[in-house]
Amino acid sequence: MSRGWVFALTIAIGLPVAATDLGGLLDRWVAEALVVVWCWGLFLHDHLTAERRRRIEMWTVLAFATPMELFFSEVWLIYEYQHGLMPLFVPVGHWFLFDLGRRVARALVDRPIQWSPMLLLPLVVYGAITGTGTVEVVLFIGMLLFIRFGPDPALYAVMTWLALAMELWGTWLGNWAWHPDVPWLGLTSWNPPLLVGSFYGLGDLLVGLAVRWRLGQGSSEAHLTSNHDGA
Repeated sequence: MSRGWVFALTIAIGLPVAATDLGGLLDRWVAEALVVVWCWGLFLHDHLTAERRRRIEMWTVLAFATPMELFFSEVWLIYEYQHGLMPLFVPVGHWFLFDLGRRVARALVDRPIQWSPMLLLPLVVYGAITGTGTVEVVLFIGMLLFIRFGPDPALYAVMTWLALAMELWGTWLGNWAWHPDVPWLGLTSWNPPLLVGSFYGLGDLLVGLAVRWRLGQGSSEAHLTSNHDGA
C-alpha cells in the first residue's frame, strides 16, 4: 500500500476513533492515545526513511501547524476541539494531508484542475449575501491569489478539496466545531468554512522557504520536488 493511502486511511479512521472512543468501546483517553501513538509512529517512520529535503518539509509543516492550531483554538477562538485542548495527533495530521495533497496533485498533473475551486463561488456569494459565511470571501480571495501567483497552483486546488473533505468529516463526527462568529474581524463562519485549504497555500510557501534556507539557494536539491512515495 502506498504511503498516500496510509495517510488517507489514517485521517479517515483516526478521526472517528478519537471522536467516538472507538464506538464507546474504549475510555476517551485510551482512544485518543491510540490515535496519537499511531500518528506519531507513522510520522517518525516517515522521518527515519526520508531524504533530507523531506525531513525539512515535515518539520516545517509541524513548526507552522502547531502554533497556528494553538492560536486559532486557544487564543483567537475561531474553533474549538471536542475535549478542549488540541489533540496531539493534529499537527502530524496536517503533514499527512499536505503530503497526500502533493501526491494527488502530481497524479493529476495533466488535468486542468487549478481553477476547480471556482466551483465554490456560488456558495461563497451565498454566504456573503446572507451574512452566514462572510469569512468565505476572505478565504476565497486568498486561495485565488495563491493559485494565480503561487509556485504550485495544482496543489492549492487539490488542498481546497482535501481540506474541505477532512473538515466536513471532522466537524460531522464532532472532533472540532467552528464558531459562527469570527472574533476581532466581525465576520461569520460556517461549520466548517469551505476554503480552509487556503492555509495550506501559506504552508507550502513556508515549506519552500525553509528548504531553500536549509539546503542553500543554489543547491539543485532545493529546487526538486520531493518524490519520496514510500512503500
